[in-house]
Amino acid sequence: MSNKRIKPKLFVILGPTAIGKSTVAFRLAKKYGASIINADSLQVYKYFNIGTSKPTPEERNIVPHYLVDIIEPKQEFNAAIFKKMAESVISKLSDENKKIIVVGGTFLYVKILLSGLIDESELNPEIRNKIQLIKENKGLAYLYRILNKIDIESAGKIETNDYIRIQRALEVYFSSRIKMSDLQKRHNFESDSYDVCKIGLKMERDDLNQRINQRVDNMIENGFMEEVQKLRKMGYEKTLKPMKSIGYKELNSFLSGNLEKDEAVNLIKQNTRRYAKRQITWLRKEKDITWFNSERETALIEEKFTKYFSI
Repeated sequence: MSNKRIKPKLFVILGPTAIGKSTVAFRLAKKYGASIINADSLQVYKYFNIGTSKPTPEERNIVPHYLVDIIEPKQEFNAAIFKKMAESVISKLSDENKKIIVVGGTFLYVKILLSGLIDESELNPEIRNKIQLIKENKGLAYLYRILNKIDIESAGKIETNDYIRIQRALEVYFSSRIKMSDLQKRHNFESDSYDVCKIGLKMERDDLNQRINQRVDNMIENGFMEEVQKLRKMGYEKTLKPMKSIGYKELNSFLSGNLEKDEAVNLIKQNTRRYAKRQITWLRKEKDITWFNSERETALIEEKFTKYFSI
């Protein structure tokens, strides 16, 4: 008898924002009794609903959704926490022989969960800028001391004057809260932890842009402004991490008197379109994604799903 461990199967749905990942995941999960693991960095927060396109309570009653509405807005959440929680959920669902769908637009989370590695394009550019400012103001030696404090193992392998590698290690840590040294040690066995099928959803750029614009209009019509007002009344400042995300930051600027309403709405659309463009650029680098038109190839997506779980 073989003692070889059977790897949990993960059906991963990727694609730019507003393309319909959640809709596809919900349809498959409902029809085939699957469970959905959220990999969106904002849907984890309670009270952030409309602006994050969070699945409704009714949808969550029909299909089990995990890692949705799990923390308070002032609590810390990052890739390291996501990874630990997702692994626990996957282990539980796998033991119960459940079909598992991972869906969400935070590709940093997906990448760390599946491979234990971080791609350059997934790092937060604001963090890089801050590291550069620290270097200019306090010097490279100061940066190296920071690295030595947070990741002594990586620091021990890097020369004190090697700014590129120091910067990279700091970017990885402050983007994910995972040490570069830990990522490197984990990668060899974690990259082989799961049996993964990745599909990507696509559509023409003009169609996606129109879809983004319409979704923003729908969010405003469905109470997005009122949601932000309520969050402010609950004491959640505009400096809070989730309040600085696309949609929330623009409406906060309007409510603070820094933008007109139309300006804020148009800025949400513009920033969302730019974000989608960055996501598409990142996804194009991935070599193991099977692509489908999100609207015209639903039957093919379903066929891919059923074949994968029948093997």
